[in-house]
Amino acid sequence: QVQLVESGGGTVQPGGSLRLSCTGSGFTLDSYPMGWFRQAPGKEREGVACISYSHYGSTHYTASVKSRFTISKDNAKNTVYLQMNSLKPEDTAVYFCAADTQRLMKGYGSGCEFQQDDYDYWGQGTQVTVSS
Repeated sequence: QVQLVESGGGTVQPGGSLRLSCTGSGFTLDSYPMGWFRQAPGKEREGVACISYSHYGSTHYTASVKSRFTISKDNAKNTVYLQMNSLKPEDTAVYFCAADTQRLMKGYGSGCEFQQDDYDYWGQGTQVTVSS
């Protein structure tokens, strides 16, 4: 039974910080590239950050969050994190974590990307609100 559960969302003031967690069950999270996505009302879901599988340590971020957000994982806890600093109102969205189960099959290598159709496992999302 595969499941991803996000936690850590909430409401913060601009400039504040949050750390989101995503814990997997029913599979080994480190076996796949993992991504964080977000969706604001009336907007399309967009990729935020991703991290490669196993020990490769490759990460990728959308331009708007570079230098502010950091993705990491703890394999012992089967958990991936998104540390969000210097939050802005435009970061307000529902944040989802997901596992890219298709990349290795397609032979794309040891990196990660935001091809959403390749992510087969998705969490339920956690709300992040940045407001004064």
